[in-house]
Amino acid sequence: MKYMFLTYLDEQAWLSLSEAEQQEKMAECTPHVEKLLASGKFLEGAPLHPTSTGATVRLRNGQPLVTDGPFAETREQIGGYTLVEAQDRDEAIRIAAGFLGKSSLATIEVRQVVDLPNLPSH
Repeated sequence: MKYMFLTYLDEQAWLSLSEAEQQEKMAECTPHVEKLLASGKFLEGAPLHPTSTGATVRLRNGQPLVTDGPFAETREQIGGYTLVEAQDRDEAIRIAAGFLGKSSLATIEVRQVVDLPNLPSH
């Protein structure tokens, strides 16, 4: 089964870290990612650029309406995503916990991906 991890963090807290501190936090995940790559469980993942570079698209009166930045004004924003293969929800949760390192600023939401068998795979 495929699981999507949505990584939330306080973007301002993250951006207040120096480049070296950000790299140190990211490096804490490297052994976990390498283990997942070797086992074939890591399918895809990446951090996201700041919310200030994003856009929200919704439909208004039958036309797309584009708003700069995120829709919700919350303290935590989606900072990245990861797609993994796991036997079940429990294994997915264990895998997600491995991304938190020793002192993470992140919260990870774990969601099973719906299998749509009629879609072509890439």
